[in-house]
Amino acid sequence: MKELFFVLWFFAPAGLANLAAFFSSKIPYLKKLNYPIDFRVTIRKKRILGNHKTIRGFIVGIVFAILGVYFQIYVYENVPFIRSILPLNYSAIDPIIFGFLSGFGALAGDAVKSFFKRQIGFVPGESWFPFDQIDYIVGGLICTWFYIPLTFIQYIILFVVWFLTHVFFTHAGFILKLRRKPL
Repeated sequence: MKELFFVLWFFAPAGLANLAAFFSSKIPYLKKLNYPIDFRVTIRKKRILGNHKTIRGFIVGIVFAILGVYFQIYVYENVPFIRSILPLNYSAIDPIIFGFLSGFGALAGDAVKSFFKRQIGFVPGESWFPFDQIDYIVGGLICTWFYIPLTFIQYIILFVVWFLTHVFFTHAGFILKLRRKPL
C-alpha cells in the first residue's frame, strides 16, 4: 500500500502538468500564448505537432508541476504521517528542478507522441491507444530518473497505476462532456 501511495504522490506533478496543459485553453488571459510550439513547421508536408501543442500549454503545465512540488514539500514537512510513509525525503528536493523535470517530461513525452501521430496520419484528437495513455508517463520518467532514481519495482507500479489513472480520468472527462471520446 505504501508503494501505491508513493507512486501516486511521486508522479502527481507530472500528472498535474498533463492535466493543466489540457485545461489551459480555458484561461482567457493566456490567449496570447496560444501559439503552436512547432511554429507551424511541417515535415513531409505534415505539421510537426499540430495546433493543440501550444506554448501556453507548456508554460501552464510546467508552472502547475512546480507548484505541485511546492505543495508536496509543504505537506511532507507539516504532516508527520506523510513523512512516515514516503521513502523519499521531500525536504531535500528542489521544487523548481523536480517540478520542471516532471512537467517538461510529461509534456515532451506527449509532444513526441504527437509528432509520430502526425507523421503516421492521425488527425488531432483521434485516439491512438495505448500511446495516448503512456506518452506523458514515459516522458516524465525519462526526465526525472537521473534526478530521483526509483527502484525497478517502483517504476513498474508507477507505470501501471498512472496508465490506469489516465484511462479512468479520460473516461470521466468523456462522461462530463469535457472530451469527445472515452479514450
